[in-house]
Amino acid sequence: MTRDEISKWLEDRDQVTLLADGLDEAFLGIDTSGDEPRAVYSIEKCIEILARDMGEEGAVEYFDFNVAGAYVGPQTPIFIQTP
Repeated sequence: MTRDEISKWLEDRDQVTLLADGLDEAFLGIDTSGDEPRAVYSIEKCIEILARDMGEEGAVEYFDFNVAGAYVGPQTPIFIQTP
């Protein structure tokens, strides 16, 4: 999905949440089980996207530290393993 498609999808569901920059292709949906809705992304797809610019090893390291390891409040996105 593109950022515009994700935004429209969220708007259609009356949801507002934080989105990860540059990882729109890895967006899977939202988790509404907690107090705040949270965007959900595929770890494997995120690494694939990042690897386009920095190679596989660099992408894994960058993802672990800068993406999955970042906390930006109660709407911090969720990253899950996918097949």
